[in-house]
Amino acid sequence: MQRRTIVARIHTSGIAPANPELFFHLQELALYGLEATLIPVLSFEFLSLPSFSEKLSHPECYGGLIFTSPRAVEAVELCLKKDNKTEVWEKSLKEKWNAKSVYVVGNATASLVSKIGLDVEGENCGNAEKLAEYICSRESPAFPLLFPCGNLKREILPKMLKDKGIHMESITVYQTIPHPGIQVNLDSYYSKQGVPASITFFSPSGLTYSLKHIQELSGDSIDQIKFAAIGPTTAHALTAKGLPVSCTAESPTPQALAAGIRKALQPQGCC
Repeated sequence: MQRRTIVARIHTSGIAPANPELFFHLQELALYGLEATLIPVLSFEFLSLPSFSEKLSHPECYGGLIFTSPRAVEAVELCLKKDNKTEVWEKSLKEKWNAKSVYVVGNATASLVSKIGLDVEGENCGNAEKLAEYICSRESPAFPLLFPCGNLKREILPKMLKDKGIHMESITVYQTIPHPGIQVNLDSYYSKQGVPASITFFSPSGLTYSLKHIQELSGDSIDQIKFAAIGPTTAHALTAKGLPVSCTAESPTPQALAAGIRKALQPQGCC
């Protein structure tokens, strides 16, 4: 018997009409006997692209790049397309950036960075803190690292690098906003499926924007729901909201998440 679960995930905008990573999560959950429904809870708006594009055109001013989210990589692609820089990127800019370090968090972001032709390192770091530790273990660059990020970025990576004397230049290239269809999509799910066995969150902001609706729809039955988190940061956010965390994925991968949720849904099971 399949157990129904909600994946409260992001809605990505920009380059691709659909994100294969999201479907990979659903397919992996299905292999573990979980009937998963994707509910988009976040959307994104891109910012400061002209300024970012100018910085990308001058790799000689930087010691490397840092990517901690797929959206930052999408911002690079948008800059190249909007400013007709794809040709110069392929002919010279890409090679110049590859002469430097390109740091990334997670395999999903690493895959997107590789697709634009950049060689990555640090992809096995599961979060920004571990990536900062990795960067600090390397030789300090003579020029600042360029860090395209979102408006909700955590300060742990910048602070750790600053404390080690590693210069970094941040530029906010996207902002996170609530997905306009959160309430409608949740209403539709609950009216058709009822209270889910579990709900998985992929970010603190996704939790913030959707929790009120989930609480209203679940009522007293919310205590029956197993709440899962993709990582420790999101797990801490759940705890801060007074929600019990039944599962935190051991790594930010579809396989680890699916195994964790299945274990949490077993009688008297936990992750």
